[in-house]
Amino acid sequence: MDQSQSLPLPDAEERALRLPVHGTTVTAEDLRVRLVLAADLDDAIEIDASEVESVGQAVLQLLVAARAEAAAGGQEFRIANPSPAFVDRVQRCHLAATIGLETGDAQ
Repeated sequence: MDQSQSLPLPDAEERALRLPVHGTTVTAEDLRVRLVLAADLDDAIEIDASEVESVGQAVLQLLVAARAEAAAGGQEFRIANPSPAFVDRVQRCHLAATIGLETGDAQ
């Protein structure tokens, strides 16, 4: 493909940020790609955490970095519908304020 051709950008539904049921190091790469797209293409970053049953360190690190990047760029960042398991894990890791669960940014 020559450089005059460009790949089509995924639509908003394809870019939707939904945390997987089990957020592991393996699933973190897909989340990273989607966070980069959201940061580049969307006015706000909203992550649906409603189905989370477990979330690992790699996913938590991405969320911390994404929120910091969004704040630095003046972009809104929200965790929507956090499951009880997600909230529990984030609180036990003392990251609630860091990713916005205690500040009102997360919903």
